Amino acid sequence: MIEEKIVKIITLALLFFVPMVASAEYMDVIEFELNDGCSFGKYMEIVNDFNKDWGEANGYTSRVAMPLQNENLVSMYWLGTTKDAATYGKAWDTWRDALSDPDSTPAKLWERFQVCSTNIGRWGYDIY
Repeated sequence: MIEEKIVKIITLALLFFVPMVASAEYMDVIEFELNDGCSFGKYMEIVNDFNKDWGEANGYTSRVAMPLQNENLVSMYWLGTTKDAATYGKAWDTWRDALSDPDSTPAKLWERFQVCSTNIGRWGYDIY
Protein backbone atom coordinates (compact mmCIF):
# COMPACT_ATOMS: atom_id res chain seq x y z
CA MET A 1 0.00 0.00 0.00
CA ILE A 2 2.75 2.48 0.95
CA GLU A 3 4.85 1.39 -2.00
CA GLU A 4 1.89 1.98 -4.31
CA LYS A 5 1.47 5.53 -2.96
CA ILE A 6 5.18 6.23 -3.40
CA VAL A 7 5.01 5.03 -7.02
CA LYS A 8 1.99 7.27 -7.64
CA ILE A 9 3.75 10.28 -6.11
CA ILE A 10 6.87 9.68 -8.18
CA THR A 11 4.77 9.22 -11.33
CA LEU A 12 2.86 12.45 -10.69
CA ALA A 13 6.09 14.33 -10.02
CA LEU A 14 7.54 13.07 -13.30
CA LEU A 15 4.39 14.03 -15.20
CA PHE A 16 4.66 17.57 -13.88
CA PHE A 17 8.41 17.82 -14.43
CA VAL A 18 8.68 16.37 -17.96
CA PRO A 19 6.40 18.91 -19.68
CA MET A 20 8.31 21.74 -18.01
CA VAL A 21 11.63 20.47 -19.33
CA ALA A 22 10.20 19.91 -22.80
CA SER A 23 8.79 23.43 -22.96
CA ALA A 24 11.96 25.37 -22.11
CA GLU A 25 12.44 28.45 -24.25
CA TYR A 26 15.95 29.49 -25.16
CA MET A 27 17.29 32.99 -24.47
CA ASP A 28 20.27 34.45 -26.31
CA VAL A 29 21.76 37.34 -24.30
CA ILE A 30 24.32 39.70 -25.81
CA GLU A 31 25.85 42.52 -23.78
CA PHE A 32 26.69 45.42 -26.09
CA GLU A 33 27.53 49.11 -26.09
CA LEU A 34 26.48 51.68 -28.65
CA ASN A 35 29.27 53.15 -30.76
CA ASP A 36 29.82 56.90 -31.02
CA GLY A 37 27.34 58.38 -33.45
CA CYS A 38 24.74 55.65 -32.99
CA SER A 39 21.65 56.58 -31.02
CA PHE A 40 19.38 54.15 -29.20
CA GLY A 41 16.68 54.98 -31.73
CA LYS A 42 18.95 54.07 -34.65
CA TYR A 43 19.90 50.79 -32.95
CA MET A 44 16.23 49.96 -32.38
CA GLU A 45 15.55 50.53 -36.09
CA ILE A 46 18.08 47.79 -36.81
CA VAL A 47 16.50 45.52 -34.18
CA ASN A 48 13.05 46.07 -35.68
CA ASP A 49 14.37 45.31 -39.17
CA PHE A 50 16.09 42.19 -37.79
CA ASN A 51 12.81 40.95 -36.29
CA LYS A 52 10.78 41.75 -39.41
CA ASP A 53 13.25 40.77 -42.13
CA TRP A 54 14.91 37.73 -40.56
CA GLY A 55 13.74 36.83 -37.05
CA GLU A 56 10.12 36.04 -37.85
CA ALA A 57 11.05 33.58 -40.60
CA ASN A 58 13.53 31.82 -38.30
CA GLY A 59 11.51 31.63 -35.07
CA TYR A 60 13.72 34.20 -33.31
CA THR A 61 12.43 37.33 -31.55
CA SER A 62 14.68 40.01 -30.09
CA ARG A 63 14.23 42.81 -27.60
CA VAL A 64 16.67 45.17 -25.92
CA ALA A 65 17.04 45.79 -22.19
CA MET A 66 18.35 49.23 -21.29
CA PRO A 67 19.61 49.56 -17.73
CA LEU A 68 17.89 52.07 -15.49
CA GLN A 69 19.55 50.88 -12.29
CA ASN A 70 22.80 48.98 -12.63
CA GLU A 71 26.48 49.31 -11.77
CA ASN A 72 27.07 49.58 -15.52
CA LEU A 73 24.77 52.11 -17.18
CA VAL A 74 26.61 51.99 -20.53
CA SER A 75 26.01 48.39 -21.58
CA MET A 76 22.66 47.26 -22.92
CA TYR A 77 21.43 43.73 -23.42
CA TRP A 78 20.07 42.04 -26.52
CA LEU A 79 17.46 39.48 -25.41
CA GLY A 80 16.73 37.04 -28.21
CA THR A 81 14.29 34.19 -27.67
CA THR A 82 13.30 31.06 -29.53
CA LYS A 83 10.82 28.35 -28.57
CA ASP A 84 13.68 26.00 -27.62
CA ALA A 85 17.42 25.44 -27.95
CA ALA A 86 17.01 23.36 -31.13
CA THR A 87 15.26 26.26 -32.85
CA TYR A 88 18.03 28.59 -31.73
CA GLY A 89 20.67 26.21 -33.10
CA LYS A 90 18.93 26.03 -36.47
CA ALA A 91 18.51 29.82 -36.59
CA TRP A 92 22.19 30.31 -35.65
CA ASP A 93 23.30 27.95 -38.41
CA THR A 94 21.13 29.81 -40.92
CA TRP A 95 22.45 33.21 -39.76
CA ARG A 96 26.11 32.17 -39.70
CA ASP A 97 25.99 30.44 -43.09
CA ALA A 98 24.34 33.46 -44.75
CA LEU A 99 27.03 35.89 -43.54
CA SER A 100 29.36 34.75 -46.33
CA ASP A 101 26.95 36.19 -48.92
CA PRO A 102 27.27 40.00 -48.77
CA ASP A 103 23.86 40.38 -50.43
CA SER A 104 22.04 38.27 -47.82
CA THR A 105 19.75 39.80 -45.22
CA PRO A 106 21.94 38.60 -42.32
CA ALA A 107 25.09 40.11 -43.87
CA LYS A 108 23.36 43.45 -44.43
CA LEU A 109 21.94 43.48 -40.91
CA TRP A 110 25.28 42.41 -39.39
CA GLU A 111 27.05 45.26 -41.15
CA ARG A 112 24.55 47.73 -39.67
CA PHE A 113 24.94 46.20 -36.19
CA GLN A 114 28.75 46.44 -36.39
CA VAL A 115 28.62 50.11 -37.37
CA CYS A 116 26.23 50.89 -34.52
CA SER A 117 27.41 48.67 -31.65
CA THR A 118 30.21 46.64 -30.08
CA ASN A 119 29.45 43.28 -28.48
CA ILE A 120 30.99 42.73 -25.04
CA GLY A 121 29.81 39.21 -24.15
CA ARG A 122 27.28 36.55 -25.03
CA TRP A 123 25.37 33.97 -22.95
CA GLY A 124 22.64 31.40 -23.56
CA TYR A 125 19.93 30.22 -21.17
CA ASP A 126 17.07 27.74 -21.04
CA ILE A 127 14.03 29.65 -19.76
CA TYR A 128 11.36 27.84 -17.74
